[in-house]
Amino acid sequence: MAANKEIPYKIYLEENEMPQAWYNVRADMKNKPAPLLNPGTGQPMTAQELEGVFCKELVEQELDNDNAYIPIPEEIRSFYKMYRPSPLVRAYCLEEKLQTPAKIYYKFEGNNTSGSHKLNSAIAQAYYAKKQGLKGVTTETGAGQWGTALSMACAYLGLDCQVYMVKVSYEQKPFRREVMRTYGASVTPSPSDTTAVGRKILAEHPGTTGSLGCAISEAVEAATSQEGYRYVLGSVLNQVLLHQSVIGLETKIALDKYGIQPDIVIGCAGGGSNLGGLISPFAGEMLRGEADYRIIAVEPASCPSLTRGKFAYDFCDTGMVCPLAKMYTLGSGFIPSANHAGGLRYHGMSPVVSQLYHDGLLEATSVEQTKVFEAATYFARVEGILPAPESSHAIRVAIDEAVKCRETGEEKTIVFGLTGTGYFDMVAYEKFNDGTMSDYIPTDEDLAKGFAGLPKLD
Repeated sequence: MAANKEIPYKIYLEENEMPQAWYNVRADMKNKPAPLLNPGTGQPMTAQELEGVFCKELVEQELDNDNAYIPIPEEIRSFYKMYRPSPLVRAYCLEEKLQTPAKIYYKFEGNNTSGSHKLNSAIAQAYYAKKQGLKGVTTETGAGQWGTALSMACAYLGLDCQVYMVKVSYEQKPFRREVMRTYGASVTPSPSDTTAVGRKILAEHPGTTGSLGCAISEAVEAATSQEGYRYVLGSVLNQVLLHQSVIGLETKIALDKYGIQPDIVIGCAGGGSNLGGLISPFAGEMLRGEADYRIIAVEPASCPSLTRGKFAYDFCDTGMVCPLAKMYTLGSGFIPSANHAGGLRYHGMSPVVSQLYHDGLLEATSVEQTKVFEAATYFARVEGILPAPESSHAIRVAIDEAVKCRETGEEKTIVFGLTGTGYFDMVAYEKFNDGTMSDYIPTDEDLAKGFAGLPKLD
């Protein structure tokens, strides 16, 4: 740590310290993520094929394995200035309460109306759609943060926004749904009877609470069946992790400003957008041999793609209409239990994060939701922020690591991503406070059913 330099509660960067370019960790990866495959031919997807679903410039970003830095257009940087740079907060109160010698920092991404980090990619994807002259975009959303962020971005740029929201979240989080509608988006609970793939899923899984995989299938069908529309995704894809790298870049700039070298970097893991964005610059240093960190991905025990999944090619969606991605997966047919961390209810993991995990650059752990909400409640009472259920997975493990430091006397520096706020997640907090929240951990037999549906490739 820099000598005689007191660390403030919140480290704020100046506007001129914001990143001018996104960081593409794939450029430094020796083992690149495997290419997306055409589900019909089994061959790598071409740019032309992908442009039927995604915006042209986003396809270029999706396929770029070589350029380490991609300039952020000035229009996007100007929008970022509404809520960025976001603060890096020293959790002094949490440290004191835990009586730990560890130093704990969190990067807080909740200071915008969407309440999460998702706006970082939403404005970028909406910008490229507008630049291409499209009428609108379609998407899926789990807990609703991504749908909210995209509806904000589309309203700002004058684009139509159609959102398919995982049914369990649509019912549990009506206020987030209404924020999307306030910004002009149409919101449909998924699976629905408005698409062919939705009707098929409902026929095969009557009464299902849905999943991100289901909602993706419907959103893709909606995009490809309407002239002037493209599909945009809030996580998983390379392009999304690229945009979210502003989180990690700002974190690194703030730490370097005060001479702070983290030992442990922790993020929640669903599809990989927050985790990948936070850890990319740190993983890049490890890949280049410049530093060493312990990076921990935290996922729900009810949807354990990294800790119990298989590293294989799989469909990105339940309806099997999307390209195949090589990732850690539970099988595209796996529909997780209706846990309250809706943004983490995805059967697979980002190909970038999956490859980094497979190569030993990061470790993964899973936690039950009752333990997650214990940590969330503790954090809210001590640090004064009501965290999102997704973020609280990272809080749980950050607290656990800080307690280990108390027991061993080690003075480690811990950094975690606080991806957003939980003010629209009060049904979940109500169940926890009432003692009616339960844990569900899939059995090996449950997972075997999902694995049985993995595509057989020659």
